[in-house]
Amino acid sequence: MNVHVSDMHRGNAKHTDANAVSFDIFDTFLVRACTDPEGVFERAFQLSPAAALFPDASVTYVEHRRQAEGRARREAMQRSGSPEVAIADIYRLFPFRLFGLRRDALPQLVAAEFDAELDLCRANPDVLAKYREMRAAGVRTGFISDTYWSVDRLGRLLLRACPDLAWDFLYSSCDSGTNKSESLFGLYLAEQRMAAHCAVHLGDNFKADIDGARRYGITPLHLPQASAGLTSIFNREVEVARLLCATRASALDGGSRTLRRLIASRVPPRSDAFELGSSVVGPIVHAFDAFIANRVAAIAGRGNAHVAFLARDGFLSHRIWIGTHAAPATYLEINRRVAMLASADTLEPLIELVDKLPEIDAATFKAITKCLPAPVAAFFAACPDGIATGHDLAAALPGLLVEGDIAKIAAELRAELMQYLRLRIPGLGDACDLVLVDLGYSGSIQKALRRIFDIEGVKVRLHGLYLLTLDDGFGDCDDEDSYEGLISDLVVTPHAKRLLLRNIAVFEQMCCSNTGSVRGYRDGQVQHEAHQLPDEQIAFVREVQDGAAAYVTAANELAPIAGLSPHMDLGRTAHTAAAILSRLLLLPTDNDLQLIGAFKHDVNLGTTHVTSLLDTRAMDAVPVTRSLPDAYMARYPAMWLAGSFAAMSPAQGFLYLLFGCKSLPGDLFGDIRCGDLGVTLIDRQGTSSEVSVAAYRTAFGEIRIRIPVSRSMAICSMVLPVARLAVEAIVSGPFLQSGATVPKALGDDRIVWLGPSRVRHSAMTRSGRYYCSEGHAGTLTIDLPEPTATMSVLSIGLAPIDGARILAAD
Repeated sequence: MNVHVSDMHRGNAKHTDANAVSFDIFDTFLVRACTDPEGVFERAFQLSPAAALFPDASVTYVEHRRQAEGRARREAMQRSGSPEVAIADIYRLFPFRLFGLRRDALPQLVAAEFDAELDLCRANPDVLAKYREMRAAGVRTGFISDTYWSVDRLGRLLLRACPDLAWDFLYSSCDSGTNKSESLFGLYLAEQRMAAHCAVHLGDNFKADIDGARRYGITPLHLPQASAGLTSIFNREVEVARLLCATRASALDGGSRTLRRLIASRVPPRSDAFELGSSVVGPIVHAFDAFIANRVAAIAGRGNAHVAFLARDGFLSHRIWIGTHAAPATYLEINRRVAMLASADTLEPLIELVDKLPEIDAATFKAITKCLPAPVAAFFAACPDGIATGHDLAAALPGLLVEGDIAKIAAELRAELMQYLRLRIPGLGDACDLVLVDLGYSGSIQKALRRIFDIEGVKVRLHGLYLLTLDDGFGDCDDEDSYEGLISDLVVTPHAKRLLLRNIAVFEQMCCSNTGSVRGYRDGQVQHEAHQLPDEQIAFVREVQDGAAAYVTAANELAPIAGLSPHMDLGRTAHTAAAILSRLLLLPTDNDLQLIGAFKHDVNLGTTHVTSLLDTRAMDAVPVTRSLPDAYMARYPAMWLAGSFAAMSPAQGFLYLLFGCKSLPGDLFGDIRCGDLGVTLIDRQGTSSEVSVAAYRTAFGEIRIRIPVSRSMAICSMVLPVARLAVEAIVSGPFLQSGATVPKALGDDRIVWLGPSRVRHSAMTRSGRYYCSEGHAGTLTIDLPEPTATMSVLSIGLAPIDGARILAAD
């Protein structure tokens, strides 16, 4: 009987007549509830006698299992010309004594690994459906697998995954002594007396399943585990989890990654933004939703409980909740600015609030506080261009305001807020439990609400549920209240957590509503600020959120069918979510940078300040003006610092990740003095003088020179004999920083690039940033602008073309 078999990959419309259809087994018909095949070895270790003797030796066991297979296959290739081996051949080369075992433990180790396969293997629902369709139509169906498992054991695996499964043929490469890339397909055609043009084969491995089938005239259908892009993401997640997680990352993830692969093949990506949502953001919010549901169920068991998702970046989590759960939940529009001001009975909340602002002027201060006392106005008037940093204003506020000013503002705002809360949360104050759901991080809104309810005499227990927590920020949490983060400091180390939060703006934007920030309330209704973000970014975020919602819907439907339980163990869920989020924030792909690199971020503290997530122009100055570890600790305008470094180069991005893991030693990656250079300074009277400045070798083998000058010196230009350091080089800079002292100048983030019009050359040829000197006589003359501060520091970098190693001076 002839039937048409549709290509299952992305709905491809290719068809062929077929009398027989063969299926690859692993990663095609069967999928495993672990991140990769090494998860089988990890589970095998847990079931083996070695685990009882050396319970912490899982990593070593897995590596030796992998190495034993490699040696077994090489020996088989030398012996027979084929790398095919059976499982016992592999374990014969395993180091038994290392794990306190005798060689007669070989059957136990084989049995442990087979039991691990039985535990982890599941039938792929989509491929199983196609298999049943073909079989019901009378097509001969069966399996062809490259594996070290025998036909007998393969049959047992298949029946465990699908007890009513039947097949017409089953081939194992280890039993046949040949694989699909060699002659296994030919053996199958001969034994089944099958004409190649009547046969179809489905598999995931392009070389074995696709090229192997084509070599014998069989029609192949490719069902890859994941696209190249998703595979790259998975590989990066493994590395991030290994470096950042507080405990060892496990390949036994309950099937989370397998579920992501299956959904990627099911949910067609209607746009790049949608695919980002379905492949990355969706799995994170799905894990967070499982955590919320678990904790809410426990809290609700006490009685009167209300669940509220906090605006604005709780928007996506709220959407997922109402689309998934029957239990109601409120979307509560209250932000840090409103909560902290409404809770203020001292200056401290306002000081804490403005300290977070990169910059602020008088109009913004008035918009935040609804007042502008004369001392505050005078403070701004004394600032350059009327703009101060939030940190400077916070330091000055105790001398500018009195407690009564804030108390009056707070009382008015608190009354408006309480009216809004009572409308949104019926029964508020009846000894209820209020669950606050937010991305995190130190619970500023939760703590502000605690103060507000205490002032108002409202009896309510507050329970904060967060995606990430700065756990040392909850030391003053009320004893009756609680807080918990899915990704706590027990999951990701505190140092790494701060690295995540330094870059969290990327994820916040993807979770936000499209409304402006809350500025107050009137008659119980929210009053919003104007939205500051570009329309195209808002549209992109909506697509991301649609993709995330599609993932959650598909995951909730598919996981039970596939027998996967990614969130049964919430500790494991937390590690998985941490790996996915950390990879996105700290180790982005080029595709991520292209998609979201143009994003803007609004500070969301009542200001109109909008900043870029990436700032590649500012990052150009980093290797020149700072040593590498110092650069990674600096406060830059870029909200996505990891992305900014990754945009410079993948190596810079990975080094930033290593810094976050405390794996970037200063004596290796810091700048090392490698010599001195005589620089000629010329003042505005035309008088010249020579000073000796230090030259430094950077971690990348480049040369960096810093030249400090004071305003009183009236220097207008300087001559650098750069050819003495490198006859041929690429120049970075020059860059100028200013401040009251040299250390303050070097810490200044407002770095000025002195363009080509201020750089002249002599005894060399130049083209853009490149120069080639005539011997060692070449110089660069740099004209300085009028100084804006007491001290200035000019920095310039040289990357020698000849690649010679610049050695440190003795």
